[in-house]
Amino acid sequence: MAPAPTQPPARPLALRPSDVRGLYRLGADGCVGLTDLVEAMHHTIGARIGLQAASPAGRTSGLTGAIYGTVRGSLRAVAGGVDAVWRRVEPVAAHGAATPQHDAFIAALNGVWGDHLAASGNPLAIPMALRRDGVPLEWRDGALATPIAEPGRKLLVLLHGLCMSDRQWTRRGHDHGRALAQQLGYTPLYLHYNSGLHVSHNGRDFALLLQRLLDTWPVPVDELVILGHSMGGLVARSACHHAQAQGLGWLRSLRTLVCLGTPHHGAPLERGGRRLDQLLAFSRYVAPFARLGKTRSAGITDLRFGNLQDADWQSRDRHAQQHDDRSPTPLPSGVRTCLLAATLAERPGRLHRALVGDGLVPLSSALGRHSDPALALALPASQLHVVSDCGHLDLLCHDAVQAQLLRWLDTPRRRRP
Repeated sequence: MAPAPTQPPARPLALRPSDVRGLYRLGADGCVGLTDLVEAMHHTIGARIGLQAASPAGRTSGLTGAIYGTVRGSLRAVAGGVDAVWRRVEPVAAHGAATPQHDAFIAALNGVWGDHLAASGNPLAIPMALRRDGVPLEWRDGALATPIAEPGRKLLVLLHGLCMSDRQWTRRGHDHGRALAQQLGYTPLYLHYNSGLHVSHNGRDFALLLQRLLDTWPVPVDELVILGHSMGGLVARSACHHAQAQGLGWLRSLRTLVCLGTPHHGAPLERGGRRLDQLLAFSRYVAPFARLGKTRSAGITDLRFGNLQDADWQSRDRHAQQHDDRSPTPLPSGVRTCLLAATLAERPGRLHRALVGDGLVPLSSALGRHSDPALALALPASQLHVVSDCGHLDLLCHDAVQAQLLRWLDTPRRRRP
């Protein structure tokens, strides 16, 4: 891999009017939530019950309750007024092309609060799209309206991870999609999605979007490859599950699915978040603060055990999943699935190679290993690979990762059973 070029100075964030409106609405929602938190603490202290007793239900009453209600109502009224003004400004305001810094900022917000942004109609919520160079593909009257220069018959679709955007596939001057296009002739497309939504929701939408793409692609597609980094691998597996359930045709074109550092069985960081929730709930006086931690998105809580289906989280509070009781989701039949994991250890023999993994995802999770055979992803050694001295984000630019992708993808097409 050639040395990374000198990075140009960072461009300004360049917020758009819709961004300002969305940030103001998010701030107003936060103020309302803070008011609820203060009222809950007030209600708890006023109840004068034991230290470890459960926090009292409901809100404060009487004059105190009326004051808190007035504060909430005032915040919502002001937010609604500002929102209406900004809606009138947006159509006449200048909208420059979004910078990678802008996309990264909005993607991070979506990763943490994306489900709330979508549910509240906040303009910061990212709509799912397939993009090239940060520009979404568009369809008009049922046909692909975006001109594609030299559309290929080999498609590569890349899915980013949590709190990231499609433009962050370029890291230290390298982009796996661009490299594979040059070396193997793929046409790369990049999924841009709200990583704060449930994985199963994104998987369903991606499955339908892929079908639309293959139905309208200018030339017949001989080969489809999906490359997912981190959460992107979970979204890809969920999409395959939905495609099989709905009989979508694109699954027959899928030759290879590659997952880079994907937490197939969850990540310790989100499990630590659940334990913090439990610790805060130990005392009724600090229990209201658990609400702050529980504002993290549905996408994040899905990473506790690697939820892929609606059934993995439905019919219960998503923060209440204490055990890995997921429904088994087999790998797509007839598709060669390859799992690449990373470890920060410099040499394979060190103990923390297995314990630490790439800093975010343990090796066992990235390689699909599980004590329950129904959940384990049993794959031959030729479809598993571990890269040493590599962190989670370095999977996007590491020489050894690129070399292994070439080995997996530069093989003759196998006839599907």
